[in-house]
Amino acid sequence: MKLKLALICCCFTTLIFAQEDKRPFSLDVNYFYGNIAEHNTDISHLIKGHPTGVILSYNQKTFGDQAWQSRYNYPDYGASFIYQNLQNKTLGNNFGLYAHYNFYFLKRHLMFRIGQGLAYNTNPYDKVENYRNNAFGTHLLSSTYLMLNYKKESLFKGLGLQTGLSLIHYSNANVKAPNSSINSITFNLGVNYVLDADQLPEYIPNTEDKAFTEKIKYNFAFRTGVNESDIINSGQYVFYIVSAYADKRLNRKSAIQIGTDVFFSNFLKKHIEYKSVAFPLDNVSGDEDYKRVGAFVGHELFISKTSLVTQLGYYVYYPFDFEGRVYSRVGLKRYFGDKIFGALTLKSHGAKAEAVEFGVGIRL
Repeated sequence: MKLKLALICCCFTTLIFAQEDKRPFSLDVNYFYGNIAEHNTDISHLIKGHPTGVILSYNQKTFGDQAWQSRYNYPDYGASFIYQNLQNKTLGNNFGLYAHYNFYFLKRHLMFRIGQGLAYNTNPYDKVENYRNNAFGTHLLSSTYLMLNYKKESLFKGLGLQTGLSLIHYSNANVKAPNSSINSITFNLGVNYVLDADQLPEYIPNTEDKAFTEKIKYNFAFRTGVNESDIINSGQYVFYIVSAYADKRLNRKSAIQIGTDVFFSNFLKKHIEYKSVAFPLDNVSGDEDYKRVGAFVGHELFISKTSLVTQLGYYVYYPFDFEGRVYSRVGLKRYFGDKIFGALTLKSHGAKAEAVEFGVGIRL
């Protein structure tokens, strides 16, 4: 299952960043040093040192050949590799591969990067040999990183400097317990190099009509994956989610959404059975319904054929109390043509992840 998840994620990110034309690119290397944030008291025993590491990145430049590029001030897209020493033998070290976007502000001196990918942890939880590692229950992790840098390119023959802050997150999204996760807040310092810096093409101005309208669209999606409750070794189970929602484009970049989800979470069925036997004082009979129904509002940010989805939901049918009635979803959609899309999203309750969802859908 871990191998399948890795292959699916790699294929998804490859599709996102596939492009027809080869364009000028840059490379950068950043060293970082920082702290592990204590977002959960359960990981306090794991915070012993200051994590260090290296971020290596390839950045494909854009110049406005496609309309979305000028719409977002000519961002870069590319791939990153991160090595992180968590400065704790219990946690081990992480190696990650990411797809990322760089967005520019303040005359292209301020760069904001968002990257999503997979990481490999060298020393996950083991009930005999590494029982103290409650942060990572698996070798394979989902990982996101954010970087905010002040950047100067081509200071000398294509070489430049950059510095700023990064946030690096690792979690297996409850594919297997335990999963307290780790967040690192770091300071980074690096160099960048633009190939053929003296031969870069001119930016193509945006000629789009600013006004943009679109009728309300109706979406239907099916999501699935595997997860486990917080009870270690309680078992991994497949879940299914059926969603229906309407969206309305506000402009070329944004759409708002409203809709409903129906959750069939088989791990929760087993969790209810476990609670009824192990914690009789909690008044759980074992007959409670494991299904849930939620209503949500959301936003979709369109970037080329890829979009960033954020949703906030509330369970209107909630027969068993698990992590609270409010939930959120964030992730990526990739459109194949005008109607069909694939999605990779994370569902969570506050800072507590419940599942990584792999989805397909149609927008009519």
